[in-house]
Amino acid sequence: MKKIWKWLLFVLVILLAAGCVFLYRYINRIRYNDGYVNGNTAGNLYNEGYFCEKDGIVYFANPADNYCLYSMNPDGTNIKKLEDQSVSYINVDDHYIYYCKLKGKSADSFSFLPVNTNSLCRLDIDGKGKPEILDDDPCMYASLVGNYLYYLHYDTTDATTLYKVKIDGKEKEQVEKQSYFTASTDGQYIYYNGLTDNHNIYEMDTSNDHAKVIYEGNCWMPVKDGNNLYFMDCENDYRIAKVDLTNGEKTLVTDCRVDCYNVTGDKIFFQKNDKTNPAICCINTDGSNYQELKEGNYTAINVTSTYVYFKDFTTETPYYTSVAAPGNVQIFNPLADSITKHFFAI
Repeated sequence: MKKIWKWLLFVLVILLAAGCVFLYRYINRIRYNDGYVNGNTAGNLYNEGYFCEKDGIVYFANPADNYCLYSMNPDGTNIKKLEDQSVSYINVDDHYIYYCKLKGKSADSFSFLPVNTNSLCRLDIDGKGKPEILDDDPCMYASLVGNYLYYLHYDTTDATTLYKVKIDGKEKEQVEKQSYFTASTDGQYIYYNGLTDNHNIYEMDTSNDHAKVIYEGNCWMPVKDGNNLYFMDCENDYRIAKVDLTNGEKTLVTDCRVDCYNVTGDKIFFQKNDKTNPAICCINTDGSNYQELKEGNYTAINVTSTYVYFKDFTTETPYYTSVAAPGNVQIFNPLADSITKHFFAI
């Protein structure tokens, strides 16, 4: 009888251990995406990806806290700290937040990509748990396409080149030996301009990583938006141009040289390059309703459903204004005493 009980106890212990292992693996399983979801807008990712909105929540790099990762409602309420890391190039899907973690600011003279700065990470969307490092080498311009992140990767062998890695950290590989920007995505496709032989706009199909020219021109920073392609037209002093992909017709949207821009709905927010009168501006995508919102030089133009955010190029002072009715520009300052820290909120 004792032997039977011992065997039963032994079997019970084995089953319990197996159950614990199964439960641990189930809880910590990687949750993959169905289809070719994208993690952020092209305009935000071209502008350092400091903000990303998903299902009514804005994930952002908080300038009041060394650009650490936070979340808030689109109206700026319910601010929570998610991770004590400085971040950029934020992407979000239904399960995870992906970002480049800022580790330092040492630079390498052989590449525009800072060395020892940005590693690629994945964090549970609720901010719980420990971030997983997907690529510990310097990374930037990360874009989520389905279950892969396409990004610029730096190493001492090839300098800055285009890479991809699966969201579980596997299948890391070099896609191109060029440093193509991966900011503009539409489903399974990535849109970028050539860098060496030409500045045509290419469409890369991520199902096979093959690319083809879809527009010939001298283009920079293309944004695909429905049937339209927006880009900075190098042939016309970096004015914003729009091409209708259904007929190939090009129109110039702005009358001035542009440093950076962000397309959202029927509006384009952009930095006007002018030696005597630089300003952050807004214009409709058809070229109407031009507005100068604030004089000065600004960068990092990020857009959510409610606000457009940008910062002073020199002082890095952050500002915001309404997307629907731009004009009342205010300093963006999520104060520490209004922040509910996620670490202590549970």
